[in-house]
Amino acid sequence: MSGGGVVAADPGDAAFVPIFDGKTLDGWEGKPEFWRVEDGTIIGETTAEKPTKGNTFLVWRQGLLDDFELTLQYRLTGGNSGIQYRSRDFGDFVVGGYQADFESGTKFSGILYEERGRGILCLRGQRVTIGADGEKRPGEPIGDAAKLQEGIRLGDWNDYRIVAKGPRLQHFINGQLMSETTDDQVDKRSLEGVLALQVHAGPPMKVEFKDIRLKRLKLADGRKKLVMVAGRPSHGPGQHEHRAGVMLLEKCLDGFTAPHAMPELVTAVHTGGWPADPTAFDNADAIFFFADGGNGHPVVQSNRLAQIDALAKRGVGVACLHYAVEVPKEKGGPEFLDWTGGYFETHWSVNPHWMLAQTRLAEGHPICRGVKPFEINDEWYYHMRFREPKTGLTDILTAVPPDATRERPDGPHSNNPTVRGNKGSREVLAWAYERPAGGRGFGCTGAHFHASWENEDFRRLMLNALMWTSGLEVPEGGVPSMLAAEDLTANLDDKTPKPKPAPANAAAGT
Repeated sequence: MSGGGVVAADPGDAAFVPIFDGKTLDGWEGKPEFWRVEDGTIIGETTAEKPTKGNTFLVWRQGLLDDFELTLQYRLTGGNSGIQYRSRDFGDFVVGGYQADFESGTKFSGILYEERGRGILCLRGQRVTIGADGEKRPGEPIGDAAKLQEGIRLGDWNDYRIVAKGPRLQHFINGQLMSETTDDQVDKRSLEGVLALQVHAGPPMKVEFKDIRLKRLKLADGRKKLVMVAGRPSHGPGQHEHRAGVMLLEKCLDGFTAPHAMPELVTAVHTGGWPADPTAFDNADAIFFFADGGNGHPVVQSNRLAQIDALAKRGVGVACLHYAVEVPKEKGGPEFLDWTGGYFETHWSVNPHWMLAQTRLAEGHPICRGVKPFEINDEWYYHMRFREPKTGLTDILTAVPPDATRERPDGPHSNNPTVRGNKGSREVLAWAYERPAGGRGFGCTGAHFHASWENEDFRRLMLNALMWTSGLEVPEGGVPSMLAAEDLTANLDDKTPKPKPAPANAAAGT
């Protein structure tokens, strides 16, 4: 028997992060009649009195899986179960896609099964490549299926490990490689999707899971990953539409890369502020923040500055849009100068609303490819605080603000003597930074109004910037995008004022 490819997971590897707290189903969701937590274990169970009509799943809600390693322990009493990954959520806790199978019998544990799809893709003991035409081509066998079964403890605890890197999918049980699949059927395979645990229809069964740990892997095949963080709702309708703006940009980027068999850029959107997924940034090549700033900026809470700083020192790009370019001078200012080369500093930078005039774009910079000078009436911050010296910094978008914007009363955001004394000066509204130790940064001050995304050149500037910050080559003509009217109204926050409840002692009919 050949054990080629067997690599045991290191239980002390700090990159593995627990995604089950051992006490509750926080972050997971399933039908409560089938799932519970007892003694540090997730339990899925059906009985004769409480069957499930179809396979039902406990879905991890904190993120999607792309390239990763997952380790857990399982114990099964009767029936069949499995671990869904990179799968599709059909709603009502029905999931379809890749499944790392296991059972109380002796045939299916360790195989790759595609739920609601192509069925069995690779049996235990096999190495299989699925061609673009769907044909399965066997590789060097791992070993005899019956002999491999001897290493699985029926009715007892077993270690399951899944490794998914690009199209290659590996299943290990108790440290032994059980199956290996390379899925090159582009129209059928999945490179991203949900994680879920299965309770199978049929006779009564009980499955238990514990010690569920996830490690994200650097994307295979030269792909880059952009993590896009949308802040919580703020301001009035059509303003600071963080979620809608981020999802619109993601749709444009995905539409550009979708025709490729292996998209160069993989996007992951997290809405509502800081990601709930504790592994969200672990395999990122760049992070994009579109959120409220100042003391409410997502990165200045808790120890997050240190977390993003460590990633930036590893070469991870950082891009910030509109209010997200502002952080407190004492808490975030130095880091932003290191990450992006500049930021909005209170009592120095200003935030007026005005129409762009005398716009210029950085000639020859990749971010400006295919972008023509444009005019948008928006809240264009200016007079940013930049690194000194400005080595590595490029002024991407500049314009001359109306003198009236320099005549407002002094305040932390509105004006100051330096700004007042610079009437007629050209100001930087978007900038790019190449860090001396590696990695890229980008900042842009516009996009207060969601309607600004109607402007094709502004969209192209931002899409180019996100590609560039991720470490990719921007196409010669820039990243094209087409929007329908409904795209500009999709995913807007509900900012309708909610009626206050009537006092408990209010008289009826008044």
